[in-house]
Formats: sequence, structure tokens, C-alpha cells
Amino acid sequence: MLTVSVKWQKQVFPGIEIDTSQPPIVFKSQLYTLTGVPPERQKIMVKGGILKDDADWSTLAVKDLMMIGTADEIVKAPEKGPVFVEDLPEEEQAVALGHSAGLYNLGNTCYMNSTLQCLHSVPELKSALLSYSDTARGNGIDQASHSLTLATRNTFGELDQSVRPVAPLQFLQTLRKKYPQFAQQHNNVYMQQDAEECWTQLVYTLSQTLTSDASESAALSMKQLFGIDLVSRVHCAESGEESMETESVYSLKCHISQDVNHLHEGLKHGLKTELEKVSPALGRTAIYTRESRINELPRYLTVQFVRFFWKRESNQKAKILRKVDYPLELDVYDFCSDELKQKLQAPRQMLRDAENAKFGLKTQGKASSSKENEGSSSAGDSSSMDIDKADPAVPKKQLTGVYDLVAVLTHKGRSADSGHYVGWVKQDDGKWIEFDDDNPNIRKEEDILKLSGGGDWHMAYICLYKARVAESKS
Repeated sequence: MLTVSVKWQKQVFPGIEIDTSQPPIVFKSQLYTLTGVPPERQKIMVKGGILKDDADWSTLAVKDLMMIGTADEIVKAPEKGPVFVEDLPEEEQAVALGHSAGLYNLGNTCYMNSTLQCLHSVPELKSALLSYSDTARGNGIDQASHSLTLATRNTFGELDQSVRPVAPLQFLQTLRKKYPQFAQQHNNVYMQQDAEECWTQLVYTLSQTLTSDASESAALSMKQLFGIDLVSRVHCAESGEESMETESVYSLKCHISQDVNHLHEGLKHGLKTELEKVSPALGRTAIYTRESRINELPRYLTVQFVRFFWKRESNQKAKILRKVDYPLELDVYDFCSDELKQKLQAPRQMLRDAENAKFGLKTQGKASSSKENEGSSSAGDSSSMDIDKADPAVPKKQLTGVYDLVAVLTHKGRSADSGHYVGWVKQDDGKWIEFDDDNPNIRKEEDILKLSGGGDWHMAYICLYKARVAESKS
């Protein structure tokens, strides 16, 4: 760390710390918060000329700096009387009501901003990140992954505390250092990237770093929050070979074809795929069918719409524009293994009883069927079904296989590496906010259902669902 004084106009800002592990553009963002001079208008004089955004601090002798630049226009006192929130334009109501003001686009970074806004909506993830300290780097974790985790934590913290748009410079720099593909340039301009790749890489990194943290709650968090266990039957019709495989993934795929009109149909296609591999019985390659079922559910279910494919003619990821409807409430019970279905029976009945009780309807309770009673005993033995298990006095929250939509990441355009990405996030008060970079806009529930595709408008690329749980005192 370096400590410098900066002179700007008639003001002097003493004791400003410079993190020399970060490029000067990060330092310029600090000065922006102090002076109101945007980074692009700052000219900082150093020995030998003007400080460049990508300069190496180790080659510079800095102590006292002088900055030249004009601040953004100071907001004048209002000439009109008070304006009530309900009278504000929609795009201003979101900020006035206390929602995050969004993230600045730092040059084709909407793919990153939309990913961050959607994941920022998960309070349990924020809690896990808060427990991750600056010195929490574990064995086998590289410095780049550690830095990216810290940058995610810091960016989430800024979003929670700031009433102005946040410039995620630290996160962007560490993301590009960890995953150089996000630093690709064309004609000296950073290129647009695929938001799904950003989402996947970030979740993978956090699953590695948070798992290695000393805190047991953080060690379990990523797997419990997003992990999906699949059990698959792999069968070759030609040779009769059959085997069972298990794997852990962090999203389900909605495959899109001419006969897919709804998310359920796409998920069904995604769980049944064909692969080509060598058959020991035949001594050559053969076609195998893989039929997968969910064997363990997460607290948050991520669904990716497989809308892009590689188009050789144009040498880019082309987009499938077909309309695919998705629900606000998603029930994945039919996609679960028989074992998991058995465990879900009792919690699902508890959930139905609780919802019926709200409307004064008769509950089934202990008069449930014998099949559901069997499910109850199985569910009681499964730790994976319980979200909260620490205090016996606290009601247990059990997964039911039912999920509610809480965030949507959309894409507008014809290619994954071009166009525009936006995050749509449900708030605690039930409202939806469209985070279009640094411009948040209040949206209605019906607006969210219009993101299903079929044209050039924003269409769902990733959906994030939150588990609806049943509470049990036993």
C-alpha cells in the first residue's frame, strides 16, 4: 500500500491509500468518489507525464500528485416543491425506494453486471461471502481465485451500502486475471462476452474458495445453495450395456427444439441425451442414451436456456429465438429419482397443509396416505432434506421440490458475444427491478413473463428459482 496526497484545484486530499496490486483505474475511481471527476476526465500528473490507466505502480515514484479535471455538474437546489415517490418516473422510483442503483458498464460488461445482480439477490450467498476474510485462502486455492472471491464480497458490500451506481472495477480486473477469455479485445476494445460463461465460472470459483474456508457454514454453503446431484442410467441399445453414473452440477439445461414450447419440456429433453463412446462389448464406438434424474436438490435452482449454438458460417454463437414459456412457480418433482420422490412426499404434504390452512381449508395432516407416511420416515432420515438443522427447538425447513422465480438474466440480440444482457430481480416486497447496468427500473410481474422469447426483445437466458420449504417442528 502507498499513501499519497492529491491536489485538485484549491483542495488537497491527504492520506489517500493506493492498492498497488490494482491498476491505476481503480485509484481513479477512488478519486471520483472524492471529487466527482469521472475517471475518463482525470489527468493525474506524475514524473514523466500523465498517469495511464494500465501503468505499473512499481515503476512510478509517487508521493504528491496533482489532478486536473472537471467534476460532474453539482446538483442545484430544487426550484419546485417536494415530489412524492409515486409521482416520479418509473426509472427513478427504484432508487427512491431504496433499491440498488445498479452497476456502471465499464465497456461491454453488461454480461458481468447482470450476473452480479442476479447472484446478489441470494442473501445466503452474501452471508457466506461475509464470513470469507482477507486471509482465508486455503490449501490448493490459487491467488486469482482468492482475489476474485474477495472482489465479489466487496462488490456485494458496495451494492448494499451505496445509493449511487457502483463501478465494479476491482471485480472486473480480478475476473479477467482469473479467466483471460473475458479480457479478449478487438481493435483495442474489450469484447462482449457470454453471461452464462461468466455465471458458471464465478459460481465454480466460489464453490472452490468458500469450501476451503475455515467456517463450516461457508464450507457447506455453495453445495447446499446451488448444487444439484444427478443419477444417470447410461444404456447402449445396440450392445445391451448399462451402467449407473452420478455427478454434481450447478444448473439444469433447458434444451430448445421445434417441439419445445415450455420450460418443463426443455428440461425433459435436457435430462435425456445421446453420447457417442467406445463400447467394450462391440469393440468400437456406439451410441449411448443417458437418462438423468435429480437425486438431491439445492436451495436455489439455476436453469439455463440453451439458446446459443456455434454457427460455422458466421463463426459465432448464433441464437435460437424460439419462444419458451417458463413459470413463476416451478415444480421439479417429476424430474426427481424415485429415492428423492420418496423423501419429498412428507414435506410436500406439509406444504399443502400449510397453504390450505391459509385459506381455511381442511388439512390432510396425519391422515395422509400410507405412501406419504413412508416418505415421512425417509425424509426424517435424510440430512440433505433439512436446510436448518443446528437448533432442535427451531422448526426444520425441508425442501419440497417446488421453487419460486426470483431472478432472470436476459439477452437481447442475435449472438451471445454481442447484444445486451440485463438482470431482473424480485425484491423482498414482491416488486421486480430491471437492472439495466446503472439504470434500475421497477417492473410488474407480467413484464417478467414476457421475457420468454419469440422475437428481438429481451429473452430469458438464465432463470434462478428459490426453494419453497415446509417447516416441521420435529
